[in-house]
Amino acid sequence: MQQQMKPTLVIMAAGMGNRYGGLKQLDGVGPSGETIMDYSVFNAIAAGFGKVVFVIRSSFEQDFREKILAKYADCIPCAVVFQEIDKLPAPFTPPAGRIKPWGTNHALMMAAPEVEGPFCVINADDYYGAEAFRLVAAAFAGLAPDSRGHYFMVAYPLGKTLSESGTVSRGVCTVSEEGLLGEVKEYRRLAADGDKVRDAESDRLFMPETPVSMNFWGFTPDYFAHSERLFHDFLEQQGQQPTSEFYIPTVVARLMQEEEAVVEVMQTSESWFGVTYASDRPEMVERLRVLHAEGRYPTPLFH
Repeated sequence: MQQQMKPTLVIMAAGMGNRYGGLKQLDGVGPSGETIMDYSVFNAIAAGFGKVVFVIRSSFEQDFREKILAKYADCIPCAVVFQEIDKLPAPFTPPAGRIKPWGTNHALMMAAPEVEGPFCVINADDYYGAEAFRLVAAAFAGLAPDSRGHYFMVAYPLGKTLSESGTVSRGVCTVSEEGLLGEVKEYRRLAADGDKVRDAESDRLFMPETPVSMNFWGFTPDYFAHSERLFHDFLEQQGQQPTSEFYIPTVVARLMQEEEAVVEVMQTSESWFGVTYASDRPEMVERLRVLHAEGRYPTPLFH
């Protein structure tokens, strides 16, 4: 039997972090100046991933290569690809004045030339914990090498993904008894409300253990072909809108609707954390300091 190849990790690092007010991807938050991405790469290596592909904007390529890639040189093969507004299939062109990128699934599509075999995609500015990478790597190892349409998503408890600095937007998941994803519905103004979580927009209450998507997905390579087809549809319908975006959950939902894919949900009890607002940064710095102090990570993370 042919052996499943090591998975690739795709890290989406092209966004500029509007609410945070800076380039979060290059911000040193660990005890030795580690970036949030460093922890994802470290955890992926430990889980048996074989390659990392970074999706960035060409405008900060030099800084990225000097400050980020150099430290991984002896640890894992890496590649850099670019998400730019004009990277569209013929005959499409971006509308005049568009400055907003085309969304997470467009970013992921840029990685296709560098990916063989199964792959995960994550955000650059989110801390996911080590367990998520182990769960998906083990799931991939259990697939046949030619597997198609069997995807994975790591879900986090909603209550462990909130910010004390303001409301957050989260994709709330419905999961079947068999552990398969039903839908991901976006709620945009979530915050703690006593022992529950309230969405200020809909006034709906959620239990803190409600599973949410934090953009940690696992796919087999057929996902790229589906993406190309659906991106063409998206551009025909929304390509002339100045702020329309092509999102991963939208593509996943369409593929499930078409019965082209099932998505197995793996729930982790670990806390996600990130820097949604600048005022979140001190808490992240402290939490990472504690993880190092507990011996969960070496200091420095990469030598």
